[in-house]
Order: sequence, then C-alpha cells, then structure tokens
Amino acid sequence: MNYILSVSEVNKYIKELISRDLVLSNLWIKGEISNYKLHYSGHMYFTIKDQTSILKCVMFKTYASALKFQPENGMKVIIKGSVSVFERDGQYQLYAEGMQPDGIGALHMAFEQLKRKLQAEGLFDAIHKKKLPFLPRRVGVVTSSTGAVIRDIINVTGRRFRNTEIKLFPVAVQGEAAPGQIANALRKLNEAKYVDVIIIARGGGSLEELWAFNEEIVARSIFESQIPVISAVGHETDYTIADFVADMRAPTPSAAAEIVLPEKKALKERVSTLESRLKNSIVNNLRKNKAKYERLSGSIAFKQPYDRVYQERMRLDVLNKYMNRAIQQELDKIRAGLGNLVAKLDALSPLSILARGYSVVKSAKNDKIINDINEVKVHDELAIDMNNGTIECVVKEVKASKKDQN
Repeated sequence: MNYILSVSEVNKYIKELISRDLVLSNLWIKGEISNYKLHYSGHMYFTIKDQTSILKCVMFKTYASALKFQPENGMKVIIKGSVSVFERDGQYQLYAEGMQPDGIGALHMAFEQLKRKLQAEGLFDAIHKKKLPFLPRRVGVVTSSTGAVIRDIINVTGRRFRNTEIKLFPVAVQGEAAPGQIANALRKLNEAKYVDVIIIARGGGSLEELWAFNEEIVARSIFESQIPVISAVGHETDYTIADFVADMRAPTPSAAAEIVLPEKKALKERVSTLESRLKNSIVNNLRKNKAKYERLSGSIAFKQPYDRVYQERMRLDVLNKYMNRAIQQELDKIRAGLGNLVAKLDALSPLSILARGYSVVKSAKNDKIINDINEVKVHDELAIDMNNGTIECVVKEVKASKKDQN
C-alpha cells in the first residue's frame, strides 16, 4: 500500500525542497509591480509580473522601512530575495529583502517622489517664503563642527560684518542619524528664539552623501521654522529637497554667508553717500526757502501789510451804501404799490359810498339788506344806515316806481 500524506505534509515537503535550492534561496528578479498594498503592520504585499507570468511577493517591515523610495503599481523594479512556500495556503511566493528601480537609481526615484508629494502640499510655494532680515545680529549655522563649511562661513561673515555673532549647532550631515539631528537642531533654534536667521549647510558630495537633506523630516522642519532658513548644501549644481523648501537657496555655504550679511564697508560707504546727499538736500532747501523769503519780504504785502485791509474796508463801505440805496428803492416801490391798492380799496368801500349821501336799508328784525320794495310791508321796522349813524323807522306805505308800474 502506498504511503498517504496529509496536505500539510505535502506543503512542508515542497517547502523543504525549494529551500534547499541554491538558486531559489538567493536570486534577483526583475518585473513590474502590480496589486501593491501597504499593510498597516508595515509589510508590503504585491505581485511582480512580466509579459506572461506573475509571482506573488511579500516584503516585511524590517526590509520595507529601509527602502529609499515608495513602490507603486506599474513601477519596473529589480528585487533581491528568496522563493519559499507559504504552507497554510500551499502557494509559493517571493520573500523580498531588497528592491531597486529598474533603469533609474532608487535615491533618484525617492527624490522625485518626495519632491512631487511636498510640491503638491504647497511646501515649495513662494507665499510661504519668509523675508530675510536686512542685518541679523545672530546667525545660526546647522552643520558639522569639524568640516570646512563652518570655517568658510566664519571667514566670510568675519570679513563682511565682524560684529555679527555666529551660533553653531553641530550635527551629523550624512548617515542615518543626520536627518533627525538636523530636524532637532531647527526645532531647538526656534524654541530658543536666539538667532535671527538659520543656515543649514554642508559641502559637496554624491547624492548618497547629501541624502540627509532629501529626507521628509528635514523638509518639514524647515517649512515649520518660524525663523528664516537658508539652504546651502553641496555645490552650485547640487539640488536637494531642502533647497526647495527653504526660504532661500544659496549655491554654496560661502555664498550663504554673503547672502545673509551685507558688507560692512559697503554699508558705511552707502551711509556716507546718503549722509552727503541729505546735507546737500538740506542746504539746497534752505537756500531755496531763503530766496523765497527775500522775494516775499520785498513784496507790497509785506511792506504795506494793512493796505489790502484798508482797500477791502473801503470796498465794503461802498457796497454797504449801494445795498442801503437798493433797499430804500425797493421799499419806496412797495410803498407806492401799497398806496395804489389802498386807494382802489377805498373807492370800493361801502363807507365811501355812504359818505357821498347814499344809505343802506336793512330789516331791523334780522339785519338783512333790503334791495326790493317787495321785501317789505307796511308796519315793518327798518334800520337805515347813514354815513354818520342809523335811522330806525316803521314803513307807512310802499310805492312802486313809475317804470315798474308801466
């Protein structure tokens, strides 16, 4: 009877066979990443494929954290690792221990990825750039205490403006500890608020040697700094992420020292020139004002200051006379018109008619004016208004006029 194996035993046997294979235990594979997933544990799960096949892969956190770039779907890579069997699922997969881009350096790819990320967040925008102080009293320098950089900066600043204090915050400028030390230095300088501007600097080197200034922790520390930061890393042709985030980039550390401090001799010459221009301006202004004063002092207004007052006073008297005359003429005109109206009113007045011998006959009973003989009867009591009084009488007889009788 044949020996019967369990599923676990089969998977275990296959795993042992594969593990003993020298090629599969240490190999390099190239292909394209797909189905990439970064687990919350820090492990990476993905598939690597070519035109005809796929291979499942896993990279545990220990190795994944050492990568300088972020893997992405569609990225062509070269992976170092070993093939083994995952016994539970009965499938073989590649356990990746290292990875690099295929055709482009890992550091260069990491640089471009971080650059795109920070640029999208606005860390490079000009609106965030702080203005450098014109004449800082204290300059903080974040660099190595043993390199030539700090000596160059001290020499340049001493030559340009000896009164300025240089405060060195020594840090490692390359290696694994460098990014954390640089970020910590920026944070400590901001907390102390002792310096007016900060220079982060190191000399030239390869991309690997300058890599500390391409780390995200350094970039964000520069962006968060309340004190203006000048990045002076490498030579003129070297660019780092720190250069893009900093408030100003200097091509070299020595150039940073020249940027941050004006030359004292040039400032003195500038002050001297401005002082001379100010004196000349004051003298010219005084000369112009003196000439103007002399010209004005010889004018009639200064020689006879009350002449204008007298002239205006006489003019006022004449105008007052004209005004009174005009008022009087207007009053006379109004008075004459009023007299005419009074005469017309008097002519129409009933009193004037009575004065010429006429009279007004009214009923003594209701004071109604009698205009017609038919309005009275015999024995009616009448009141006759005369010019100088009233006659009360009784009607004895009413006679019609001859024309009415006809």
